[in-house]
Amino acid sequence: MATRNAAAGRFLPLAAAGMGFLAGAVTALAAHQRSGCALGERLERLERAAGDAQRTAALAHQHRLHWELLSKAMDDENSALMEVLDAYDPTVPPKKQRQFLYANAMYTSMVFNYRIGNLSREQFYGSVRGMFQNPICREYWHATEHHRSTLDSASEEARLGFLVDRLLRQLEESDSDEWWVVGELPPDGPPPGTMPPEA
Repeated sequence: MATRNAAAGRFLPLAAAGMGFLAGAVTALAAHQRSGCALGERLERLERAAGDAQRTAALAHQHRLHWELLSKAMDDENSALMEVLDAYDPTVPPKKQRQFLYANAMYTSMVFNYRIGNLSREQFYGSVRGMFQNPICREYWHATEHHRSTLDSASEEARLGFLVDRLLRQLEESDSDEWWVVGELPPDGPPPGTMPPEA
């Protein structure tokens, strides 16, 4: 019996050491898995950030090209190019068309700044509200209504256009001299085709 107790006494520390080793291994494995999960999550965040940066760079490139094309058409030396952009019904005189192109450049710049996050939705709305204090900008918006009607109603551009259409209607119907308070920003909801028309 004493021999058995002595043998058990020798194996007990070994068993305890083995259990300690096993517990350490399990703890290390769990930590490694947590670390792996954290690394995976970090990698996903980096991939999203890289995708966002790529999207912003593409938008910036598109915006720059748009501005270059409009600038060429507005330049007196290239006035014949304006005829290419005349998609208004009825046709507008060259001076008015230049003004419309500039109004388009202003609006496009606001949309670009909204899309890349330089303007919040509220700031975009306020900028457009200010732009529409100019009658030429209002006239431009009405003249290009048929252009916007061809947009995919689920697109961001169509949703912004719908928002601006609604704001312009409210500004035109308002008799307030305090234009900066006209037009409450609606909640960001479903695409335009799914919203009931306003009364």
